[in-house]
Amino acid sequence: MKQNIEITAADLAFLAKASEASMKSVENGGGPFGAVVVKDGEVIAVTSNSVTLDNDPTAHAEVNAIRMACKKLGTFKLNGCVVYSSCEPCPMCLSALYWAGVDRIYYGNTKEDADAIDFSDKFIYEELDRPKSERSIPCIHIPNTDAILAFRAWQAKEDKTEY
Repeated sequence: MKQNIEITAADLAFLAKASEASMKSVENGGGPFGAVVVKDGEVIAVTSNSVTLDNDPTAHAEVNAIRMACKKLGTFKLNGCVVYSSCEPCPMCLSALYWAGVDRIYYGNTKEDADAIDFSDKFIYEELDRPKSERSIPCIHIPNTDAILAFRAWQAKEDKTEY
């Protein structure tokens, strides 16, 4: 489904905020990535990559922005929100943005631009295409364990919060 979306002056301004956050991150010892979450034209979160600062490999700008926005809005879903990222989201961030339910993602730099400065995601895409038995990190299924009990309990729970 091809979408015809006009890029507005507001979109450019929000992307500029993400780019400013990425530059501040570099200046403060973080990675060169920034992200902004916007809802109804209001900035909900502005943050950057803090992988090395927090010793957290998941602390990418988009993930940090999701966490910040969800906390501020008091919800685990970001329906109605738009994300502006200084760079095309990596596979982890893109997955998180889908899980969060954002409406749209705008980005500045491409994954090829990131690859040119040694931030490459190619190996993850290649790993996902491989059979589990051929991945560089073995993924080994252990069948018939008690792990299924939590799934059964969840399925039977009548007052669960679906997500």
